Amino acid sequence: MTTENPVAVKLRESGLRVTAPRLAVFNVVDKKAHIPAEDVASDVRAQLGTVSTQTVYDALRTLVEVGLISRIEPAGHPALYETRIGDNHHHVVCRECGRVEDVSCAIGEAPCLDAAEHHGFTIDEAEVVYWGTCPECAKRAAATKPAESPPR
Repeated sequence: MTTENPVAVKLRESGLRVTAPRLAVFNVVDKKAHIPAEDVASDVRAQLGTVSTQTVYDALRTLVEVGLISRIEPAGHPALYETRIGDNHHHVVCRECGRVEDVSCAIGEAPCLDAAEHHGFTIDEAEVVYWGTCPECAKRAAATKPAESPPR
């Protein structure tokens, strides 16, 4: 008895045809969270051989539209893709190297959806991006900081 590929099942359940590029794109994004489209395309080509950039972008767009992956766009950075979906988590971005990590909501179930003012909108998602310096960049900056001169 063979078990069907779980990604193929997800694609079908989402109303999509199962194609090699869609499977490969999902698998690449699943293995490397916060990955830009160019890197997805490179990894997909390594798996499948010749695949057009447009095919990869189309697969990414389609997978986002059906909710199998998500797209985040930190200001000044390329769009990034991940398979962590449905939990209204947020992200922290290093200003120095661009590293991105997930940050879970601090309390309760999607607390960020209770906006102080909603202006009549029905809010169903919040996107918060924290900015700072990752530990590696902070260490590197501390190591290259010139020693202070003793007072005279």
